[in-house]
Amino acid sequence: MEEEDDYVEYVPVAKRRALEAQNILQRKGKASAATDDDLEKQRVAETKPSLLVKASQLKREQPEISVTEQIVQQEKEMIENLSDRKTLMSVRELAKGITYTEPLPTGWKPPLHVRRMSKKECDLIRKQWHIIVDGGDIPPPIKNFKDMRFPEPVLKKLKAKGIVQPTPIQVQGLPVILSGRDMIGIAFTGSGKTLVFVLPMIMMAMQEEIMMPIVPGEGPFGLIICPSRELARQTYEVIEQFLIPLKEAGYPELRPLLCIGGVDMRSQLDIVKKGVHIVVATPGRLKDMLAKKKMNLDNCRYLTLDEADRLVDLGFEDDIREVFDHFKAQRQTLLFSATMPTKIQNFARSALVKPIIVNVGRAGAANLDVIQEVEYVKQEAKIVYLLECLQKTPPPVLIFCENKADVDDIHEYLLLKGVEAVAIHGGKDQEEREYAIAAFKAGKKDVLVATDVASKGLDFPDIQHVINYDMPAEIENYVHRIGRTGRCGKTGIATTFINKNQSETTLLDLKHLLQEAKQRIPPVLAELNDPMEDNEEITDISGVKGCAYCGGLGHRIRDCPKLEHQKSMAIANNRKDYFGSGGYRGEI
Repeated sequence: MEEEDDYVEYVPVAKRRALEAQNILQRKGKASAATDDDLEKQRVAETKPSLLVKASQLKREQPEISVTEQIVQQEKEMIENLSDRKTLMSVRELAKGITYTEPLPTGWKPPLHVRRMSKKECDLIRKQWHIIVDGGDIPPPIKNFKDMRFPEPVLKKLKAKGIVQPTPIQVQGLPVILSGRDMIGIAFTGSGKTLVFVLPMIMMAMQEEIMMPIVPGEGPFGLIICPSRELARQTYEVIEQFLIPLKEAGYPELRPLLCIGGVDMRSQLDIVKKGVHIVVATPGRLKDMLAKKKMNLDNCRYLTLDEADRLVDLGFEDDIREVFDHFKAQRQTLLFSATMPTKIQNFARSALVKPIIVNVGRAGAANLDVIQEVEYVKQEAKIVYLLECLQKTPPPVLIFCENKADVDDIHEYLLLKGVEAVAIHGGKDQEEREYAIAAFKAGKKDVLVATDVASKGLDFPDIQHVINYDMPAEIENYVHRIGRTGRCGKTGIATTFINKNQSETTLLDLKHLLQEAKQRIPPVLAELNDPMEDNEEITDISGVKGCAYCGGLGHRIRDCPKLEHQKSMAIANNRKDYFGSGGYRGEI
């Protein structure tokens, strides 16, 4: 028989015992030969300190960190956790690790005399116009529309609208966007932000159309996303105002599309079938059309998020991420708002390529052309006092409330008192909302009663007076509301009713905002115990004044009411699934 490879010879029991005894003797011999040094080492090992003792020793050795430094460290961690949660990029870009390093070329160049301006001259113009810029390789500011190389019909239309000279955000913002750079634009409400992203988009779409005319079913080249239907319609109307004179002057026809909910989708699809150049949309309807493959973003290379922070706050963050998934190539991305806290800027940087931040005034600061009056009014006396406030100025007047029920109650009360009033809130159908806005803008109605749906970006040119029937819980909403008056260099009045229903944090934010704008501070706010006076040391170390999350000056991020509210909303949404509801959200 051939021997197997894994064969092991059998060892008798007696022989095994003898081998084991020999091994034991050898080990004992080695142990007895151990030196005194070994015994000493053994003794030291036995008296080694425990982990708890070591930990307490390390704590004693560490340099002491002051309470202020601890708070700053905590705030840094909170902001990092918020901004790193998700990046604003498409799934394909994340999966394939695609990163764009260079901005999109546009072929636009300013005139030679502008290009030859020295850095010192550029900085002097920015200082004169109170423009703060951040980023590399910033295009020079341009002080007139002609040097921005807009076509003659556009210049004539601007003149006809009474816009002769660019506003500060336009002086720097337009050259940045025309150069093809990604941008975060921060400027107070009523400063002419809409033209900053509308005019370059029209130029870009015109250039594409001349080079390669659009075919049916193609497009868009440019996309603007707005938080409310009213703001989307207003932006769409601004675009139309410039496209009509261009077409009349013999330029190629550009087709815009208003893509919003509450309107029959078939009429929107008819325009898409012809080929569309520019789309102004709200997130819900846009997501719906892209999901149903009624429209694509294969050729889209220009994206603007108007009132970007409001889009995120209103819960559209995931909808915008889904829209990003439909882009097939690099795009020029622009974010605009009056209140752009640090968390949105961090969130945006992930999607922007070498972004330039153009800031006119502090993000979240109130418009200085508005006289802010704050009055203490008991809850039950508010509706009666409202009539007295309406006497302060001639119409038109805007009244803001926190909830829909109050809007309806005030609207009814004013009608009974013979006031020509209209109302708007999210519960009304699209037709009613459009009629209310149109009648108020045309001057047929004197008073508009609204929820915050009318506070974001809507342009009512001649509003004399804004009344905050309720002080909003978040200071950002207050800034947006009062910005409906005092637009384009005109002055206006904002009256705000406060009482014990408001939280102390909200009132402190209001107090600091009034101080910053050098407005009169009522005694009820002046008497408040202000923790921010004790927190000046924290501000010096962290460099962040007030709250980095919502921009409020009266509190730090740890006490932010907006952050608390959003956390509780997230918990409520998570709970829904346990009780069998939620999970899928219906799209109308």
